[in-house]
Formats: sequence, C-alpha cells, structure tokens
Amino acid sequence: MTEADFIAALRGLPLHPGARGLADDAAVIEIGGEALIVTHDMIAEGVHYLPGTDPFDIAWKLVAVNLSDLAAKGAEPVGVLIGASLGDGSERFVEGLRAILSEYDVPLLGGDSIRPAGPASFGCTAIGRATTRPVPARSGAREGDTLYLAGTIGAARRGWLGLSEGGTASDTDHLAYLRPRPLLAEGRALAPHAHAMMDVSDGLLLDASRMAAASGVTIDIAPLFDEADMRWGDDYALLLTAGPLDPALPARAIGRVLPRCDHDVLLDGRPVAGPLGYQH
Repeated sequence: MTEADFIAALRGLPLHPGARGLADDAAVIEIGGEALIVTHDMIAEGVHYLPGTDPFDIAWKLVAVNLSDLAAKGAEPVGVLIGASLGDGSERFVEGLRAILSEYDVPLLGGDSIRPAGPASFGCTAIGRATTRPVPARSGAREGDTLYLAGTIGAARRGWLGLSEGGTASDTDHLAYLRPRPLLAEGRALAPHAHAMMDVSDGLLLDASRMAAASGVTIDIAPLFDEADMRWGDDYALLLTAGPLDPALPARAIGRVLPRCDHDVLLDGRPVAGPLGYQH
C-alpha cells in the first residue's frame, strides 16, 4: 500500500472537520475563539537522514519539519511532543532538541520513548495558534493568482549529495539538509495575503501539483531552478498563491495559476514527465 493508498483508506474513517479531508499540512481545530493548528511528522534512518547522522541533527530536523507545517498555516508555535528512539547518542539528541527549541522559543509538552530492535524512527507532534483567519489551506489557489516562493530550492539536495556521495557542498548546503530552518516569521507575514499556502517538503513540482489538485486548477512554474532540485524535496520553503504582493514581503514570484487542464503542474507551459518528487 502506498502512502496515497493509505491516506485514501483513512478518509473512510470518521474525520474531524478540522482534518480538512486529510488533504492539508495540518489540522485546524476551533476551540474557544482560537484556532489550534496540529501536525505530526515522522523521520526515519535511511529515509530522512543518513545512517551515522549526529543525533543532534536528527533532533533538530525532527522538530524543524513539524514547525515548517505550522509556518505553512501562519501559526505561532505553542509546543511540541516528541516520540524518540533511545540508543547510543541519546544525550546528543537531547542537546539538539534544546538547541532548536531554544532557537524558536518553543516549549516541550511531553511525548514518549522506546528502545527499538531495528532501525530508529522519531515522531513529533507540533501545536500552534493561528495568527490570521481564514487559516491558509492548500485548496485556495485561484485562477489568475501568482505563484510565490519564500525560501530556497536545491540547497538541501546539494548538501545531501555532498554528505552521501562525496560531492562538494558548502557548509550552508550541508546545514540546509541537516538542520532546515522553518520559515515561521515568513509564514506569519504571508498568511494574511495567501489564497493557498503549503510547505515544500517532497519537491517543488510534486507539492505544487498537490496544491493544484486540491484547488482544481493548474499551476505553471517558471524555469528558474534546476529540474533535479525541483523533484528532490527537503527544502521546507513556503509555496503560496496570492494576488499582487508588496515587494517588501519575503516571497518572490515563480509562476502562475491557470484554469484547470489535463495536468496539475506545468513547467514553462510544458507537461512534466517522470516522477515529480519524493513519494513514500
């Protein structure tokens, strides 16, 4: 069963309205005049980080990818819960947690730990508070919108290549892969203007196609990036559609939203062949 098949099966279960049909980065739960944003992501050895990675970096990335989902909703973090695999280096894992939680002023709420017999995996639940209404969704892109990007595409792939294949990568690229930086401030600044917004975790082309499918439109991306970078993922940039934005806002135009055609995503007006990005 693929991830898409699994999610499709889950949609047959009783869903909370805030689950948004399991078609978004996070759930949005209305409680007492507030909107809580809740998300959960896992990372595993050999999939999201290389064997032998410093547990400090594992802890950083675990929290960062979840905070990125909050950023895509323009949320302010309330706290995180951690699911940890115990083993050699657990002390370094705690140091990494301390570093990222201190960096973004996010408190730890609790969690759980196990000592696995096989490869390690880690989970994190992040809870945030909405700072704007409506809370941006993947499904809000409109024909005639401009497609914008906050952040960068490709640095994480270059970092991974440098670490895993003996290639060259700058220290900045290494850190883009090992310690991504969730764009929380950028998300809060952009959310009031966004018709649709999500983070880029599985590749720009694939995530843009998901936004297009959820919105019932086609997204045409300008050829501004290397195609391999656009298919790779791990960028944790923010992708949004909106009308004209103030140039002072932290995003640049990279494409446009078109009426629905036979394809979710185009690259400079052309259909894109092959896998669009990383799929489980």
